[in-house]
Amino acid sequence: MIIYFTGTGNSLAIAQQIAQATNDRIMPLTEAVRKDFTGEKRIGLIYPSYDFNAPPAVRNLVPRLKINPQAYVFIIIPCGAQAGNSIWTIRRLLRNKGIEVAYSHKIRVPDNSAIVFGRNPNDQIWKFSRFANRLQTIINDIIAGKHGHHFAGWSLISWIMGTDRMQEWMLRTFRPSVNENKCIACGICSRVCPMRNITVDEKAAVGPHCTACLACLHACPQQAIEVGAKSTVKTHQYRHPGIKIKDLTLR
Repeated sequence: MIIYFTGTGNSLAIAQQIAQATNDRIMPLTEAVRKDFTGEKRIGLIYPSYDFNAPPAVRNLVPRLKINPQAYVFIIIPCGAQAGNSIWTIRRLLRNKGIEVAYSHKIRVPDNSAIVFGRNPNDQIWKFSRFANRLQTIINDIIAGKHGHHFAGWSLISWIMGTDRMQEWMLRTFRPSVNENKCIACGICSRVCPMRNITVDEKAAVGPHCTACLACLHACPQQAIEVGAKSTVKTHQYRHPGIKIKDLTLR
């Protein structure tokens, strides 16, 4: 079983590619916490790196997973550049449950948070071809049941970024809001939110459980979801080219 957490489809696309090669099933993390995987011999966790750490939702939900301590567990991190402590943190949380992660790696993908800084994530599409060989290596390693950790070491800057105070500040900084003058209440933002954190009545509204994945911002056809009251540029909205909106709503 391969369990993923995704905002704009990068983790889902990688989960699909690995699952196709390993003949595994895939499932979103928000659904997986309600299942029992103690009968599975191989468990994969695929999730992005946010602010040098695993997303808050991943840190909260992974400890609730029911996994066989004897299973071959691997972690793959899709990230714009640095994985930070995103692997180390989840390894520690699983170890607290008596579960050891056998293998971990990262692979670079377009950074969907780039839009917040005025950059275009679509300019980073080149990463898919540049790191295709690494993904194939990862797949081969998983099939062979190899052990080893890559980019999984603890770092001080990542620890600082992962403190409660910094995480609260980053969540406030990257928390999307709805520009009511642009919102047409189409409901797409609500359907793609992995946390089911957006309600839509006359207008959309972001709830208190945001994990700053920016799925809503990138999916909104009216560019009505913004960060820091900064206008969202349509050409800078990103979704993995192999993933459709409907793929992100199957939860």
